[in-house]
Amino acid sequence: MGTKLNFDEFIDQYRDQINTFLETNLSKSGSDQGLVSAMAYSVNAGGKRLRPLLTLAVLQTFDVAVTPARLQAATALELLHTYSLIHDDLPAMDNDNLRRGKPTNHVKFGAGMATLAGDGLLTLAFEWIASAKLPVIQRMELIQGISHAAGPAGMVAGQAMDIQNTRHKLSYTALKQLHAGKTGALIQYAVTAGGILSGANAAEMAALAAYGAAYGLAFQIYDDLMDVIGDTQAMGKLVHKDAGEQKNTYPGLFGVAGTIEKLQATVVEAQEALKALDSNNRLDASLLVSFLEYFKIKE
Repeated sequence: MGTKLNFDEFIDQYRDQINTFLETNLSKSGSDQGLVSAMAYSVNAGGKRLRPLLTLAVLQTFDVAVTPARLQAATALELLHTYSLIHDDLPAMDNDNLRRGKPTNHVKFGAGMATLAGDGLLTLAFEWIASAKLPVIQRMELIQGISHAAGPAGMVAGQAMDIQNTRHKLSYTALKQLHAGKTGALIQYAVTAGGILSGANAAEMAALAAYGAAYGLAFQIYDDLMDVIGDTQAMGKLVHKDAGEQKNTYPGLFGVAGTIEKLQATVVEAQEALKALDSNNRLDASLLVSFLEYFKIKE
C-alpha cells in the first residue's frame, strides 16, 4: 500500500475522494432530474463523511489499498446515512428545518419529494455495493451487514424506540439500546465493513465490532452533549431542541458532568478494543485511535 498517512493527511485525502465520487456518480444515478437534484442536495450539502472514512481507515490499518471498487462500497454507506437524515428531519418525525447549515430537504423540496429522495438514496446504496467490482462473498457480506444495521434490528428499530418513548424517561440500559440501534448500528457497520473488505479473520472482526460499537455509542453521547453545550453554527443544525421536546438524552439522564464521564468511559472502551487488535495481530491501529479525537471536549 505504500506510506501510511497520518490522521490529518488521511482525512484531507480521502474526504476529497469521497466527495468527488459522490458528486460524480449521483449526477448520473437516475432518470428524473428533479429527484436526482433532491438526492444530491442533501448528499452534497457537506458533512464529516465519518462513516466511509472509518471504513477506509480500517483498510489502511490492514494495509489494504483503497481501490475504486472499495471506495464505491465504502461510500454507499454515506447514501444510506443521508437517507436516514432526510427522513429523520421530516415533519412527521423530528420536523427539523436546518441540517448541515442548510435548509432541510423537505423545506427545500417539499415533504413528498424529500421522502422520495430518501427512498432513492436508500436503494441506490444497495446498488452501489452490489455492482462494485469485488468478490461475490464480500458483496454478500456487505449487503447482509448494512441491511441488518439499517433495518428493523438496527437503525429503524432505534428510531421507532425513540418515537415511542418521547416524553417517557428511559433507564440507562434502555437508552443505550435505543442509541445502539439509532446511531451505533451504522457506525459499527462502517468499521466492520472495512474488516470485510480487508479479509479480516474472526478475532480481528470481533475487535473491530467492539471498537465500532463503542465508537457509535460515544458518537451519540457526544451529539447529545453538543445539543446542550454546542452552538448552531458549529453543529450545522439547531441545538437545545432535545430538552424542549422531552427527548431521551444522556444529559437529561446524567447532567452535563455525568455525560462527560460516560463519554470518557466509552472512549476508553474503544481504545481497549483496539489494544486487542494490536496485541493479537501486531497491526498498527494508530489511525483508528486518532479517530477518537473527535470526542475531545474543548475547554
